[in-house]
Amino acid sequence: MLNRRKFLERATALGFLGILPSKFIKANSNFPRSGSVNDLPIIISTWVHGIEANSESLRILESGGSVVDAVEKGVMIPEADPKNHSVGLGGFPDRDGHVTLDASIMNSEGNAGSVCFLENIVHPISVARKVMEDTPHVMLAGKGAFQFAVENGFKKQNLLTPEMKKKWKEWTKNENYNSKINWENEPNKYHDTIGLLAIDGKGEMAGACTTSGMGGKISGRVGDSPIIGAGLFVDNEVGAATATGMGELVMKTLGSFLVVEFMRNGMSPQEACEKAVIRITEKVKGFEKFQIGFIALSKNGDVGAYSIQPGFNYALNIKGENQLIDAPSYFKELPEKK
Repeated sequence: MLNRRKFLERATALGFLGILPSKFIKANSNFPRSGSVNDLPIIISTWVHGIEANSESLRILESGGSVVDAVEKGVMIPEADPKNHSVGLGGFPDRDGHVTLDASIMNSEGNAGSVCFLENIVHPISVARKVMEDTPHVMLAGKGAFQFAVENGFKKQNLLTPEMKKKWKEWTKNENYNSKINWENEPNKYHDTIGLLAIDGKGEMAGACTTSGMGGKISGRVGDSPIIGAGLFVDNEVGAATATGMGELVMKTLGSFLVVEFMRNGMSPQEACEKAVIRITEKVKGFEKFQIGFIALSKNGDVGAYSIQPGFNYALNIKGENQLIDAPSYFKELPEKK
C-alpha cells in the first residue's frame, strides 16, 4: 500500500502527476478530512486510483447525473485501466491464468446488484447495475453472469494483458506457488479493490465496489466485494461503508454492514471504522498477517477510515478538491518493523 512519499515518488517516475486532476491536493495540506451537509456532494474512495474515480464521479453529478450514475462511472475508470492490476482489465489472474472479476453496487433505496467470478467483461460494475435494475435478483455468478452481460450488449474482451500474462507465467515457475497476500501496494502484487461512496447535493447516497480479487487465487474464489453487507453497504438513512483488503476477514464479520450499524447506533464514521477493525482482531484468528481497510460516509457528510496495518490511504473529494489521505491503523508499524 502506498504512503504519500511512495506515491509521489512513483507518480513522478511514471509521469503520473501530469495527468492527475488539477485540483488534486497533497495529503499534508490543511484540506478538511470531514465534510458536512453544507459541503455536498462528497465522494470518498479507496486508494490512489480513487483520485481519478472521484473526479469522474463529481463530473457526472455536476452534469446532472444521479448519484448511482456517479458511483458507477467513477469506478469504471480503474476498471478500464490496463495498468491497474487489481481492478478490471489488466488484473492479476487466478492460479489458472484467468482474470475473474467481482463487483457490487447499491442505491439510496436499498436496492443492490452484484456479479462474481465474471470473465471477459471490462466493466463488471455496469453488469451489477443491470442486475440491480433489470432483474429480481441481487447476484449473478460465473457463466450465468457472463451470459447475462452478453445478452445485455456487453462486449466480450480478453482481460489478461500481455504484461500480466508474462507476470503470471513467471509466478507459476515456482512449483509450490500459492496466493500471497501482500499489503505493500507494489506493481503486480496488490489486490486493492476500489470502493467508492458518494452523497449528492440532495443527500442521496450510493456506493460501488469492484475488483479482480486476490492475485493467484484458486479458481472460483470470490471475495467480499460482491457480497452486500461485506464489501459494500448503503443505508440512505444512516450512511455507507466499503472495504478493501483480505476479503475473507471482511466476510467473516460482514464488515461494511457492521460499520453502518455502528453508525446507526450513534458512532461517527471514524469510530465505526475503528470498531469494525477491532471486531476483526477479536474474532478472526491470525488477523495480524493481513490487511483490511474500511472507509465510511455518513448521511451528514462526515467521513471515516481505518485499517489493520499502516499504509492504507483513501481519496476524498469535497467541493471538487481531491486529497489522498493516509488512514490511521490498528498497528502503527508493518510487521517486519515491529
